[in-house]
Amino acid sequence: MLAAGMLLASAGPGHATGAAPAPGAPSTSAPGAQFTPLTAAVMTEPTPFVATDGRTHLSYELLTTSSLPRSAPLRLDRVDVRDARTHRVVGSLSGRALAQAANPVGDPLPGADAYTPAPPAPTPTVIQGSQQWIIWLDLVLHRGQPVPQVLEHHLSGAVLSPSGPAAFEETVQVTRTAGRPPLNLNPPVRPGTWYSSESCCGNTHHRRGLAPINGRFHVPQRFAIDWYKVGRRGQTWEGDPTRLTSYLSYGQPVVASLGGRVVEVRDGLPDQPPPLTPPTPPIEDTVGNHVTLEVAPGRYLLYAHLKPGSLRVREGDRVASGQVLGLIGNSGNSATPHLHFQVMTTAEPFPTDSPPFTFRRFRVLGQVEPRLWDDNLGLQPTGVLPITPSPYAGLHRARYPLDREVLEF
Repeated sequence: MLAAGMLLASAGPGHATGAAPAPGAPSTSAPGAQFTPLTAAVMTEPTPFVATDGRTHLSYELLTTSSLPRSAPLRLDRVDVRDARTHRVVGSLSGRALAQAANPVGDPLPGADAYTPAPPAPTPTVIQGSQQWIIWLDLVLHRGQPVPQVLEHHLSGAVLSPSGPAAFEETVQVTRTAGRPPLNLNPPVRPGTWYSSESCCGNTHHRRGLAPINGRFHVPQRFAIDWYKVGRRGQTWEGDPTRLTSYLSYGQPVVASLGGRVVEVRDGLPDQPPPLTPPTPPIEDTVGNHVTLEVAPGRYLLYAHLKPGSLRVREGDRVASGQVLGLIGNSGNSATPHLHFQVMTTAEPFPTDSPPFTFRRFRVLGQVEPRLWDDNLGLQPTGVLPITPSPYAGLHRARYPLDREVLEF
């Protein structure tokens, strides 16, 4: 049995435990082996993509677990993501940025539901012994900076023992980045002005939606986008927000972004009455009425929350890009009508992984500062979005829309 005291004693980098082996004695551990206060696991294959800011992003998660007893908290001071081949740092988190990008597993996400920003997270980041935390990594590379083929994660901090803090450093979880590029898609909706909500890469329900499914953690909607139709005055609804037909999205066609084969169809679930959040449905009803297309090996498109009775395809159908699949509704776990759209690695929404994607062509018109999404969109005084100028306004090709952008397909 490994004593807890041995873990505490070995917290410092290079600190040896026990007597040094005699000259010529066989080695008892692999080169560079050390006891590490934190274990870590990457939850997906980090896939680089280019967003509307023109920069390359890597957005993924580091699931960390303290190996110390409950009586031994540790302070995590810094997370460096490095190129494993050159050890050059490509992204770092510390201080307030680290506190806002890390939370204990199971804790609610502060500010994710709110109209106003969350209060500042506490610093320093202290992880209690035996506790599991998730660190949400969103790396933005400088223009022209190459994407490392292999990443490593360097964690540093201190074990807070009764005798005083004991510094530690550890390099963990060497991870390859994806060699497969993101799918480059046509729009999932008809031409017009649309609001991209809950997109990557901040504190949104999609990006930070950690889900325990079948005994494992997943982030099944990491790059999903909720789409809302926007009118000429910037409105997403007009009239009575308790009526489905007041929402401009309701009944809008959804179309195949690529040609493919229909592998799953669900119909018959009723629309939820807006604008209040419905009771949490069973997992099989979460995405409501939906269509899933297989468009490439291991790549599926999900069109969710569709209007009951509006689906125009059946399982096994072959569809062409631009073909109408159904109409936007409010079925499943949805408070106001919108299209939930994402790429998946499996035909089923749960469990699955959620890789990034891009759209071939769109024009950014503006952005929305407050977090408006399906649970609070219909609770605003009016349905007019507070659209402000965007630094990324203009035409984009092969880009991923960022959260709360207003764009034109």
